[in-house]
Amino acid sequence: MKAKLLSREVLPFYLSIITLTLLTLLLDALLHWVNAVWLGRYLGILGVLLIIGSFGYSLRKRKIIKSGNPLTLLRWHERMAWAGSLLVLVHAGIHFNAILAWLAVWAMLINVASGLTGKFLLQRARKRMEDARQQLRQTGLSNVELEELMHRDSLTFDVVKQWRTVHFPITLAFGVLALAHIVGVCLFWGWK
Repeated sequence: MKAKLLSREVLPFYLSIITLTLLTLLLDALLHWVNAVWLGRYLGILGVLLIIGSFGYSLRKRKIIKSGNPLTLLRWHERMAWAGSLLVLVHAGIHFNAILAWLAVWAMLINVASGLTGKFLLQRARKRMEDARQQLRQTGLSNVELEELMHRDSLTFDVVKQWRTVHFPITLAFGVLALAHIVGVCLFWGWK
């Protein structure tokens, strides 16, 4: 059981974070090696566009848009937000000359960690609840007895689903800081 927990939930979470970090360092080093650091400025724009595009899932979930399969949109949300975060991190590079930009980067990293935590936490809770339901069903319990025994687990699962109440304000903080950074860049960028 512990091996399954490690391989199914803990390792994928950490591998996502480690891969994001290593790819950021690799791409930043590549830009420096080919003397194309200036591209990093534009990768931030592309990264933000990917992150904005990833909100299709949130819009669908809140019924603001009606089209699209929610599961497909969730997968796109995860991939686009991850790729966008990668590009924003490469954009940030190892340059520590702008406090607002770094506040936005930290908010984004916390947001990515929050999203990954929610993803793996929900998967684990859903799987455990379904496993418990299957085991109880095999004992020959009626549906009423089964629901009575699973009531506490279903309430707990409902609480776990509330992780979004933490993820949303973090996303909002990232959005506000990123927008402030973008406005600042537009005001002070040499547009020549």
